[in-house]
Amino acid sequence: MLNIHNLSISFQGEYLFEDITFKLGHGDRIGLIGKNGAGKSTMLRILSREQESDTGQIAADKALKIGFLKQDIDFDFGKTVLEESYEAFKEIKECEAKLETINIQLAERTDYESESYNQLMIDLNDIQHQYEILGGYNYQGDTEKILQGLGFKREDFNKLTDTFSGGWRMRIELAKLLLQNNDLLLLDEPTNHLDIESIIWLENFLKNYSGAVVIVSHDKMFLDNVTNRTIEISLGRIYDYNKPYTKFLALRKEMKIQQLAAQKNQEKQIQQTEKLIEKFRAKASKATMAQSLIKKLEKIDRIEVDEEDNSVMSLNFPVSITPGKVVVEIENISKRYDDLQVLTNVNLAIPRDAKTAFVGQNGQGKSTLAKIMIGELQHQGKLTIGHNVQIGYFAQNQAEYLDGSKTVLDTMIDAANESNRSKVRDILGSFLFRGDEVDKYVRVLSGGERNRLALAKLLLQPLNVLIMDEPTNHLDIKSKNVLKEALRKFEGTLILVSHDRDFLQGLVETVYEFKDQKIKQYLGGIDYYLEQRNIENLREAEKRTVTTTVAKESNKQNYQDQKKLKSLNNRLSNIEAKINQLEKEIKNDDVALATDYEVTASDPEFFNQYQSKKKRLEDLMADWETVQEDLDQIS
Repeated sequence: MLNIHNLSISFQGEYLFEDITFKLGHGDRIGLIGKNGAGKSTMLRILSREQESDTGQIAADKALKIGFLKQDIDFDFGKTVLEESYEAFKEIKECEAKLETINIQLAERTDYESESYNQLMIDLNDIQHQYEILGGYNYQGDTEKILQGLGFKREDFNKLTDTFSGGWRMRIELAKLLLQNNDLLLLDEPTNHLDIESIIWLENFLKNYSGAVVIVSHDKMFLDNVTNRTIEISLGRIYDYNKPYTKFLALRKEMKIQQLAAQKNQEKQIQQTEKLIEKFRAKASKATMAQSLIKKLEKIDRIEVDEEDNSVMSLNFPVSITPGKVVVEIENISKRYDDLQVLTNVNLAIPRDAKTAFVGQNGQGKSTLAKIMIGELQHQGKLTIGHNVQIGYFAQNQAEYLDGSKTVLDTMIDAANESNRSKVRDILGSFLFRGDEVDKYVRVLSGGERNRLALAKLLLQPLNVLIMDEPTNHLDIKSKNVLKEALRKFEGTLILVSHDRDFLQGLVETVYEFKDQKIKQYLGGIDYYLEQRNIENLREAEKRTVTTTVAKESNKQNYQDQKKLKSLNNRLSNIEAKINQLEKEIKNDDVALATDYEVTASDPEFFNQYQSKKKRLEDLMADWETVQEDLDQIS
């Protein structure tokens, strides 16, 4: 399917990776892993032909179709969710436009006997046949099924994409890729904007996907459930094994132990040989043997142990001043986005030094309440910020809060003040932005690098309350662990919006579950919350919040509708084919009547068959109208 040979790319004189070679085949589901900035997203851009490599070749099948989901996407506004999703079907939409043009002409013209009218009928039949082959009678049902799998409700389908958050717009882009029947899917952090049920749905979809998939993700469970092969980019090299993530780590660890043992034995042999050489050199009778041993030593293929990139960021959040006993108090707060009610009469008080988690499905108001707390959103109800409270806010989508036209260094200098401006380079160094890396423009940073920069910015402002919205998105596993330890040591107040159970475990003491415009308090950590819900993990918790009897009946009804829709479309297609055939036969009979009356008159069955055809055509037209009405009702 795709052969990558001796691929290299450098940035500012340093190689991200060099002379990399591997193959992609049908059925490969590859987890592409590595530290933030190792070159994972760059690799995806090269594979998609969006970016050129410095050296190397990529050989691909001529008809290979590649779908690429980026971390950040450009979106055209003014379309509904369905209209934007239908953009996945360019060929089908082109056929629909041609069919509409032909049908308009047929309705307006009266020159039924002309050659051009006959050609229109032929073109109509050909395009309808192509439309059917492309799946034109099924694509709408397929689109709705994919959108529902990704968390959209039927009432969302005709809403403008402008009204949805960046995370939901990312889901639409993912839906388009899944609908296109690509041979190769390149997915860059696909789970970052999905709720738990949608992640489970996507896992099942990708497990059954017949093409190849390359996934950049730091979600260990997702990688283990989906992938059958792992490629790690580390220090410019790749390590490629036909194992999912966890088994890959175990294998890498085992191989390194074996390498170290083999290297140790080899070093022992080399030292013994060197001692013999020194010993024999002193004796003329042994000089020949010494030379032989030297040549033998030079030919030894030295065992190398795979290098590991163990560099991690250094993070510590100092508390500015001591605030009042209650840092945030919320009374009867409600929030509506146009027709969508998100929060209704919510009451909440966050005490000083509390460590709190907001959990629940996407769209239930967690991020909304966080933005209300920092004064970013208008709302109904009363918000009171406590005495001496200084809030530091980490946004879920850093692309919206960082200026892409600035460099890393300029971003920090502009956020600094007189007292800490001289420390900017030291702070950046502790977040792994060293040397020329501080001159990178923000727009070229990976998602993980942006998160690190956003965390570094937080250290430039005085704070005693941290509100963090999905801070682990894009961060590699080592960086997640460093952040968790820093937050555990943080002596101020912490509010975390997160779905990451492992990250929240042992970190928070109070959990607020967001559901149906309300919040429910659990006075205990995440484990206590899970025990109270009598479930194993947050995945199951969030899944259960939506698996109600109504949802089940709705899914059953949707399935029945899809089944009926497919049957009606097939029936409509058959009727239209028969109509086209009958119209051609009747037209030929009309020509025979006009040009060769004697022949037709001598055949007693001709007129009976002619009338019979006209009657069948009337019946088929009536059937067509009935089926079309049934289709309109379901749609």
